[in-house]
Order: sequence, then C-alpha cells, then structure tokens
Amino acid sequence: MSDYPIVPTGEHVTRQVLSDHPDLMVVAFRFEAEGSIGALHDHPHVQSTYVESGRFRFTLGDQEREVSAGDSFVIPSGQTHGCVCLEPGKLVDCFTPRRDDFL
Repeated sequence: MSDYPIVPTGEHVTRQVLSDHPDLMVVAFRFEAEGSIGALHDHPHVQSTYVESGRFRFTLGDQEREVSAGDSFVIPSGQTHGCVCLEPGKLVDCFTPRRDDFL
C-alpha cells in the first residue's frame, strides 16, 4: 500500500503515486465513471501506460485509439495526450524522470 495521498484530478478521477525515485515514478489513476476525462496535456517526461482495468479512448497526438485491460503503450516526451473513460477502471503510468509536480 502506498503512503502517498489519493489526489482528485478531475470529476470522478483520482491519482496516487505508488512509488518514486528521481529517475522513475509509478502512478495509479482511477476513473470511477464512464465519461470521466483525463484532460489533454503534454509534459517532458516519457510515459508508459498500462491498462489494469476498464476501457479508454486515448488521444495520442493526432491519433485516437481504444484500449482495455491488459493493453500498454508508450507516450513520447512532449506528445499531447489525454483520454475519455469508456468503462470505469484503473491506469498505471510510469514516468521517467519522476514527475516532481506529483509530489
């Protein structure tokens, strides 16, 4: 169990840092309702996303893709991305380097 707090990031969306090191961070995002949004954004970190549960439509740059439990993908540094929850679930994201703004 993580010692980090659960932080609301949007309507029906929370995030919790699971572990961190200056070179790497693991974060869980929980989407509790269909239609919940992970707002479009970008950051200098390379991100990998693993879909632990649920179903999501991701925007990655100028492309869209639907992902579900067991899928994973990498988002390059600086790429605009976001998602819409199609079925409640959890995403596990890894960032390199660590997202200091999440601490």
